[in-house]
Amino acid sequence: MFYYIIALIVILIDQLTKWIVDTSMEIGERIPVIENVFYITSHRNQGAAFGILQGQMWFFYIITTVVIIGIIYYMEKEAKHDWLFGSSLALILGGAIGNFIDRIFRGEVVDFVDTFIFGYNFAIFNVADAALCVGVGLLFIKMIQDERKQKETA
Repeated sequence: MFYYIIALIVILIDQLTKWIVDTSMEIGERIPVIENVFYITSHRNQGAAFGILQGQMWFFYIITTVVIIGIIYYMEKEAKHDWLFGSSLALILGGAIGNFIDRIFRGEVVDFVDTFIFGYNFAIFNVADAALCVGVGLLFIKMIQDERKQKETA
């Protein structure tokens, strides 16, 4: 149950921040937070990460539905007693549902976190995207830990 609460918190924060951007900013409007580093920029994306697969909504509906079902299955069967695995899946679930809500109700995903890291203009993203990336990162850490445990017992 705890992991579903994490996912719900991600969804709520994601949807609240997107609603604020959607209702209070024009598309393309940019608010500097830290000059030359971090901006709030109202942007829309009809594709996946970094704008790939633009306009392929049915593909996203099908894939996201399958991913959500798979994550819930693993949360119920495998992650109940492993906080790292459960947390990673919770973040991925929350992020997937957050962007899925946008695709269903807006026909596009609201992005707004605009960063320049060491002068590189990184892709504009949102809370759901961040949760997905952190969740996948934690999942990789979990996989590395499991691999090390297997080698120690072998």
